[in-house]
Parts: sequence; structure tokens; C-alpha cells
Amino acid sequence: MPAYRFEALDAAGKSQSGLLEADNVRAARSQLRSRELVPLGVTLVTMAASDAATARFTRRVFTATGLAVWTRQLAGLVGSGLPLERALTALSEETESQRQHELVAHLKSEVNAGSSFARALSTAPREFDDVYRAVVAAGEQSGALGPVLERLADDLEQQQALRSKVLGAMLYPTIVSVVALIIVIILVTYVVPQIAGVFVSSKRALPLLTVAMLGLSAFVRQWGWAVALLVAGASGAFVLARRGEAFRERSDAALLRLPLVGRLARGYNAARFGGTLAMLAGAGVPILKALQAAAETLGNRAMRADALDALVQVREGAPLASALAGKKRFPGLLAMFARLGEQTGQLPEMLLRASAQLSAEVQRRAMAAATILEPLLIVVMGIVVVLIMLAVLMPIIQLNTWVK
Repeated sequence: MPAYRFEALDAAGKSQSGLLEADNVRAARSQLRSRELVPLGVTLVTMAASDAATARFTRRVFTATGLAVWTRQLAGLVGSGLPLERALTALSEETESQRQHELVAHLKSEVNAGSSFARALSTAPREFDDVYRAVVAAGEQSGALGPVLERLADDLEQQQALRSKVLGAMLYPTIVSVVALIIVIILVTYVVPQIAGVFVSSKRALPLLTVAMLGLSAFVRQWGWAVALLVAGASGAFVLARRGEAFRERSDAALLRLPLVGRLARGYNAARFGGTLAMLAGAGVPILKALQAAAETLGNRAMRADALDALVQVREGAPLASALAGKKRFPGLLAMFARLGEQTGQLPEMLLRASAQLSAEVQRRAMAAATILEPLLIVVMGIVVVLIMLAVLMPIIQLNTWVK
């Protein structure tokens, strides 16, 4: 039954809006009148094309965590034997978000109109990417939509967990660095000049450290705004330049060559690529289509280019393991497990193991880096503060010497 979005006035003259289901617009208006509402507008919640859906849902309805939870709920309902339409109805009624309620109602109306679930999802591409839709389509074709949705929910949760752990490991050092920079700027700009300026009038030579600190303070106060504008301009120019595919690929390739960040980026992207490829292959998606979709999930453009080149080699008849082994940006572990999977006929399982090992390695390295950076930043901050305090205290000690 189609869903309709309405706006109406109640008996008190207050405006109300929401969704209801009816056979047609006339039936929808009749329902509103039976509720003692005066209909102002009734529109069908349906979209014929992806661009219409994009225009309607200008902001993402689901967060990464929300999409995983919703997929898990849908998998549970479908896996228990509930028809897809009724499962979508239950999820639509359960949600407290108006936009999510509207989106699920739209999906249900598309399914009721005869579309497959994957085709219905394609009308909201901002919410459900190519990988998500490919897995759902494979599940529908195999008749095992429930287990496939469970596997998809697992993959979404694992990706979110990996992202959260990496970001969480880097959050504390970032906060410490920002706070330390702000404190140093305040000390150099305001505290040092006010205290050390008292000794300038003594007409005596100040310690070298104090002179250097006063010079730095004068530079920051006079040219700090110019430095800030220069940094902001360079950052903006870099962001704009990264919109070009060629520059972004070169900058991403340079990122992979960095000592610590590069290894984390390689491991993170390889883990996501392997996990996505394992999920798609396990769901029955053809290997070429699975490779194409998995390559599109790579945020690093240099690694994406390598994955697409590997796709070309596989299309020409090369084994997946050989194609990946020739790409040095991908860890050798991924190619090794792919070779084992091809030899044993268990490619999805082997790729999943590789993804799990790469994820664990990324988490271990991120935590190790955070463990080292935290005390290191505190030590650096302490040294800077000590230097500033010495620049202030040394003239005081020198003045006491003169008085004696």
C-alpha cells in the first residue's frame, strides 16, 4: 500500500504533518477527515529515480552506526520468516525519527509497487552505497536475504569498530597537541612580554634566552595573524587541489610512504577492501563485480587505482592473488590469503581472515602509536613551559645578583 505525506489542520487550528498509508490520494484524504483533520496537502512518498531521492534526502538519514543497527533489525525480522513488506512496516512504525520513518515508508512503497529490494534501495543512494545494494541483490537472487543481511550487518559493525578504535587512539594526542599549542601561544603572546618587559627598563643586558623569547613574542604579536592566514590559505588550497583526481592520487600515494601514518593507512584500507571483497564473494556476487565494488570503498585513491588495475588483470584471466601480489601498496598478507583461498576453493573465508588480521594489526599499531605519543607530547610540553619560565626567571635571578 503506498505511503502518503500529509499536512493538515486539527480542530484547534494547529498544523499537523506525518505519514499514512492508503490506496490513493482520495482514500488518504478520507482518513484525515475521519480523524477530524482538514487536509491541506497530500503527496505520494515515492521517487522514480535516484536523483529525485538525492534531492529529497539532502542529509544522510542513517549514521554509520544507525545503518548497522537498522540492517541487523531487518535481518532479524526477515530471518525469522517475516515477509519483507511486513518487516519494513514494523521498522517504519518503530522508529522515532521522522526522516527515517519517511525513508523506510518510501522503501516499502517501492517494494509494494513490484520493485526488488535492491532496486528500492537504489532510489536512496546516499543511504545505501553500491556495496550494500550489491549484497542485497545477491541475497535476493539466492533466496537467502536474511543470512546475507546478517553478514552485511556484521561487516558494517566491524568497519565502524575499526574506524572508532583508530580515531579513538588518535584523539587524545590530538587534544593534547591543540591544548599545548594554545597554552604556548598565550604564554608567549601575553605572559612573557608583561613580566620580562619590567626588566627591559633596567638598561642592563638580558639573558640570551629571554631576548630570544621576547623576539619570538614580538614576532607572534606582529605577524601571527599573517602566519595564521598563510596556514589557512595553504590548507584551503590543498583541499581544493585534492578535488582533482590526479593530485589526490599523488598526495594519497605520498601519504602511504610516511613512516607511521602510511602503514596505518595501508592496513586500514587493505582491511576494508579485503572484508568487503570477502562479503561480496561470500554472498555470491561475481568476482569482477565484487572487485569493482570493493575498489570503490577504498578512500585512498592510490590504492583504489591499484585495485582497479588488478581488476583489469583478473578480467584478462589472471588469478586474483597474482594481480594483488603485483601491487606493492597492498600488504603481502592479502595476496597470500587470496592465493590460499583460490587453491582451497575458500576465497571468501581466506579473505575474511586476512581482513581480520589486518584490522587487528592496524588497531595494535594505532594503540602503540598513541601510547608513545601521549608521554612524548607531555614531555615536549614540559620542556617548552620550562624554557618559557626560565626566560622569565633568569632576569629575576640576574637582578638579585645586581642588587647584592
